[in-house]
Amino acid sequence: MSVKQHETQRRPDRAALAVAAGLALFGGVIVVDAARLADFGGYSGVGPGTVPRMVGIALILLAVWTVAAALRGDFPERPRQQPVPVLWIIAGLAAQLVLLNVAGFSIATGVLFAFTARAFGQRNLPLALGVGIALSFAVWMVFSQLLLLNLPAGPLENLFFGRPAP
Repeated sequence: MSVKQHETQRRPDRAALAVAAGLALFGGVIVVDAARLADFGGYSGVGPGTVPRMVGIALILLAVWTVAAALRGDFPERPRQQPVPVLWIIAGLAAQLVLLNVAGFSIATGVLFAFTARAFGQRNLPLALGVGIALSFAVWMVFSQLLLLNLPAGPLENLFFGRPAP
């Protein structure tokens, strides 16, 4: 004596289908763009269009796989989205863009670091700001002083390394 169980039929996962459409779109754009490159493969047969073409095809294959998984209902249930952390990160990026040429790389990127840390749960914003500025200043020193790349200098950078000659 067996009990007949009715399987609940799931609807296709619309979010996964949207992701699949995006993957297919990006993959298609990359494949079309790679086809426009002159493919001078020479003796090896590998040219400048080879890797982009492979990436585009891989994205299209991932899109097909994502559609199959979405139609089967293989994706786990996603947690509820929380917009506040995303807004903290967006605010940090906006602050960095505004402050970059005014306050310099270290302070602007330190603000981005602090806002991102806040988005990930750090409650002590002044501590995160101090750590972010210190780490950003170290990064600025490596790239600007050691590698001689031109990153925006602000008051902190000028305090330690002086104003660059015009």
